[in-house]
Amino acid sequence: MDNYTITYLAMIAIFLIIALILRVIYNKLKNTDIHILKPEEYLPKEEILTLKQVFYLVMMTLFVINIFYQLVAQGNDVLYFALLDIILSLITLAYIRIHDLKSILIAFSIIPYSSMDYMIFDYSLIISVILFMIHLIALFYVTMYFYKKFKKFTKSQGLSYTILLLFGIVFLSFIFTSIVEGVNLLDSLVMVSNAFTSNGYAILGSTIPGKLNSIFLVWAGYVLSSVGTATLTFGLMVKYYNKRFDKMEKMIQELKDDK
Repeated sequence: MDNYTITYLAMIAIFLIIALILRVIYNKLKNTDIHILKPEEYLPKEEILTLKQVFYLVMMTLFVINIFYQLVAQGNDVLYFALLDIILSLITLAYIRIHDLKSILIAFSIIPYSSMDYMIFDYSLIISVILFMIHLIALFYVTMYFYKKFKKFTKSQGLSYTILLLFGIVFLSFIFTSIVEGVNLLDSLVMVSNAFTSNGYAILGSTIPGKLNSIFLVWAGYVLSSVGTATLTFGLMVKYYNKRFDKMEKMIQELKDDK
């Protein structure tokens, strides 16, 4: 075997090892006793259910964006979307259940051969193009997988589909802003996030890590403020109804005393 083939196989092996490690970590975190990793202990149940809905929608959207830019990305953008492709593939392999022949085929198809090929060799061979097409089919499948998970979860929990409207507004604004402002998708997401959660419309951060941190802080603050509002509302309702129950109990006791 030539050096290219050896390096290529080593690259795939390293990817699978990382995916396996992430899968083990994910399973351990699911069963952990660490308080901070158990949101049901400090978040309202309704907020947790909504966040799960958002998770499925975000994953579905990221895969749609990934598919689109895998086909049209050019220049310097290729590197970033190759990295996104690798990260999403790792998350998928860590998340999905691999238990039969179909899931095994999907797992091997989701491996981002061409993205890893580009990042290491900066060019692709014919075999990479073929594997890329197989990978695209797997990406479509995983996109539908998360959409079906969203529908099933929403229906089983008796939740509203209103979150789709909210998510649709943010997503369309995200694409529209990128087009009309002439900015890349990351800058567009920063701008839309700031505009949606506050009164700003600026791009915060001059580097990619800084912009990602800005997005995280904005949406984390939005979630926490929603939790705070929900908790305050719940507390006021409990206080109100406790007073009503105390009043009714007092009235019942007075009626008993009159008899």
